Amino acid sequence: MKTRTITQSAILLAIGTILHLIPGFVNMVKPDFMLVCVFTIIIANKDIKTALAVGVAGGILAGITTSAPGGFVPNFVDKVISSLFVYAGSKFIAENKIGSLVSKGALYFLGTCLSGLIFLFLMNLAGALPKGVGVPAMFLALVIPTAAVNIIVGLFFDKILGLYNKRFV
Repeated sequence: MKTRTITQSAILLAIGTILHLIPGFVNMVKPDFMLVCVFTIIIANKDIKTALAVGVAGGILAGITTSAPGGFVPNFVDKVISSLFVYAGSKFIAENKIGSLVSKGALYFLGTCLSGLIFLFLMNLAGALPKGVGVPAMFLALVIPTAAVNIIVGLFFDKILGLYNKRFV
């Protein structure tokens, strides 16, 4: 990895960690904005080593700062898998020259949905979801709105990173 990539990754992971520390909105449940930061790095670099490194680092940071009991492993696993998914998607978009806002927004949305589904599934296996609330209800109530917000925040971060790279690189 280049020094620029490492520096940008570290800054975005720090921002993601800070956003991950914000208290939950409903019943201490909160959106996972660490995903936006991880996905922005991957979409900007399109490098498998970067995607894996950022996915692992983001998973560890999200796991350490999670307020969900037993949430370390689900956070780690969902970040790594969704990072590889977004890498594959960004590579596909780059190879087929369809790098529009819609395709990038779709990556943020689908990556967040995949991450949320994996997280909820693993939390359900551990018996850590709230009583009487299943995976489908949590997915509809939390993951879909978070994925929608992540489109907007992700495209904003992507634009800022693009402007920085044009100006200073």
